[in-house]
Amino acid sequence: MAISNFIPELWNAAVQMPFETALVFGQPSCVNREYEGQIRQMGDTVHVTSIADPTVRKYDKNTDLNTEDLADEDTSMVVDQGDYFSFRVNDVDQVQAAGNFQSPATARAGHRMAEQIDAFLSGIMVADATSKLGVESISKSSPGQAYDLLVELGVRLDKVDCPQAGRFVAVDPDFHGVLLRDDRFIRLDASGSSDGLRNGIVGRAAGFDILKSNKTPSGQRTVTDGATTSADKTVTSATANFTAGDVGSAISGTGIPAGTTIASVTSPTEVELSANATATGAGVTLTIGTAGSRKLVAGIPDATSLAVQITQTEALRAQNRFADVVRGLQVYGGKVFAPDGLAAVTAVIS
Repeated sequence: MAISNFIPELWNAAVQMPFETALVFGQPSCVNREYEGQIRQMGDTVHVTSIADPTVRKYDKNTDLNTEDLADEDTSMVVDQGDYFSFRVNDVDQVQAAGNFQSPATARAGHRMAEQIDAFLSGIMVADATSKLGVESISKSSPGQAYDLLVELGVRLDKVDCPQAGRFVAVDPDFHGVLLRDDRFIRLDASGSSDGLRNGIVGRAAGFDILKSNKTPSGQRTVTDGATTSADKTVTSATANFTAGDVGSAISGTGIPAGTTIASVTSPTEVELSANATATGAGVTLTIGTAGSRKLVAGIPDATSLAVQITQTEALRAQNRFADVVRGLQVYGGKVFAPDGLAAVTAVIS
């Protein structure tokens, strides 16, 4: 590729097309992306105005109508995330290659950039979801447990009047494998539905479009600032950010008996254990959750907003090599504006 022949618009498209087809959490059927035209660079702020619900009153033909001014609220979404790619192709390699090196590499860069956004979105969706079911064990030999868990996620959304239309749930491959054993799961490859054109969609069950992704957050994490007190069930950590979803999670660390779980969450920095700690310590490393567990999220597209822009794709000659360099930058930001429209659960498949 001669640099003089580099056309940025074409290379932007070469990144954008595989990028869009690789998105699962970031596709428009999972998030609201209508604010993207308002961003140009990292650090931009998108202002989103929300309107309060109008009051519905009883009508009386003999009484004047009561007209109200609706309250509005301005909420900011900051474009504070950025990822880039930069690769080099030597002139000798280009001459010897049977095909074009740059185009496949740029397409793969689009896929990898999409994965970064999906990981970011899945994390904020799980963290900010109003409904958190805690830890649920699913046996591969009892596929009905997976279906029942989806039903419970739906019930949680129903209880907060979340709309039925457009509901999705993003699951990991292991959970999907369990669903495949349940006849109530409608596989799109067997139904003839064109819904499979949506990124990652593999079927329907319990009122949800089922999306499969490897970017569901891990159900296990480690913090290094735990504090325990001997003969006491209280454990604190300034960085753990405990939530209701941690109830039932396994927890281990120095002075914590084997098999101990989190019995209740007092605050983002404090939990009560199922057993007393056997030692007093500060700076204790805590492992929270079960290895291999994944956090699944269900919801509607209007709950979360995403703004993303591939702002730069450029080519240049390498300074110290006879080679071309191609690089690109994406900036993005996301925010959960309607946490009632999301429900999350930690699933342990055995």
